[in-house]
Amino acid sequence: MSPPTPHEPPRPRPVRERPLVERVASPRRAGRRRPPAIVLRDVSKTYGLGAIEVRALQHVTLQIARGDFAAIMGSSGSGKTTLMNILGCLDLPTRGRYLIDGVDIRDMDEDDLADLRNRKIGFVFQSFNLVARTSALANVELPLAYAGFDRRARRQRAQQALAAVGMARRTHHQPSELSGGQQQRVAVARALVTNPTMILADEPTGNLDSHSTEEVLRIFAGLNQEGRTIVLITHEPDVAAQAKRVITLGDGRVIDDRRTAGLHDQPPVLHRQKSAHHLYGETHR
Repeated sequence: MSPPTPHEPPRPRPVRERPLVERVASPRRAGRRRPPAIVLRDVSKTYGLGAIEVRALQHVTLQIARGDFAAIMGSSGSGKTTLMNILGCLDLPTRGRYLIDGVDIRDMDEDDLADLRNRKIGFVFQSFNLVARTSALANVELPLAYAGFDRRARRQRAQQALAAVGMARRTHHQPSELSGGQQQRVAVARALVTNPTMILADEPTGNLDSHSTEEVLRIFAGLNQEGRTIVLITHEPDVAAQAKRVITLGDGRVIDDRRTAGLHDQPPVLHRQKSAHHLYGETHR
């Protein structure tokens, strides 16, 4: 079919046949071997500031298995924010390849990237990013509304997600009626409601006191125990110590990559350090 002439209106894009949000795998399919959650192959990112070229990432190669709990650390200017943007499909590498759940993001347009983000990534931010004057339940329902779920299905899945983070009794509270720790729990529920490949948390404890930090890290540990992949961006060593693997960036490169617990082990206990954050290990079922 020939392309439209300048006088013809553009034809609408065809409706996608596959669902925007992946459903839980059936037992038969669950036994099949699946690709790693994250694969980065020689990824570099360069920004041009006038005549100056800034190399934010340089030849980063790493792989994060499904069900792992990894922390990415680094000081200001280390490249961790740039790496987070690439992992979250908010930016593309200048060079190299990035595969999430086996899907290569090269040459994807904005619509496909938005679709991929909604299906495979659950975001948790330092500032919570909840909609004001809107109930916790409605906030958690939002990703499902974008994905085309009907009202009944949205409500059921949002209630289950809130219950999973201990907020079943706060479903009708607005953000202004919740503490910082409770708001972050709602944000975590919103991140997991679509059953994503991974939860990507950017400084999720940065605005929390020590008690709320403990609560949120317990939730991440519990979700990981259920088999969810967690990638946590932080500058706090004691928060990173809760992860099973700590990846440290410096000058845009991976300068250290150490495993603190096995892939199938429980997440490590977070020991009290100078920042006064403290977490007692707890298994969530």
